[in-house]
Amino acid sequence: MPLDASFVGRTWPAETYEVSLAKIREFAAAIGADDPVHHDREAARAAGHTDVVAPTTFPVVFTWPATRRVVDDPALGLDFTRVVHREQSIELSRPLYAGDVVTSVVVVEDIRDLAGNDVITFRCDVTDADGGDVLTTRAVLVGRAEPDA
Repeated sequence: MPLDASFVGRTWPAETYEVSLAKIREFAAAIGADDPVHHDREAARAAGHTDVVAPTTFPVVFTWPATRRVVDDPALGLDFTRVVHREQSIELSRPLYAGDVVTSVVVVEDIRDLAGNDVITFRCDVTDADGGDVLTTRAVLVGRAEPDA
């Protein structure tokens, strides 16, 4: 069954996330990011940052759960058991720091058919407590077509 194309352009209620020092350290350790700016405040400040810096891929910690609310909406019609993650991008406007309180807004940017497969693009716009741009993520998922019976 094709995805509901009326989802294109829809946004979902904003979600707020507080970036903690502990979560940055945990994520950095998990991905092997051993640069001291990801673990130590003094090292981060000595490098010119305001606090410990999250690794570039850290936003997946809070943007994927926000996006998953849309993915799991039964009205969309996406069978997650048949999904392949095709593409992911993160465009940073500024570094993400421990103590940042950010807000994520998810929008369905595109839905299309590709050789009988559903391709859906999600964009997540992230702003800081002052409303300034922090980053934008895009995730492209492919809902694989049912095999011929």
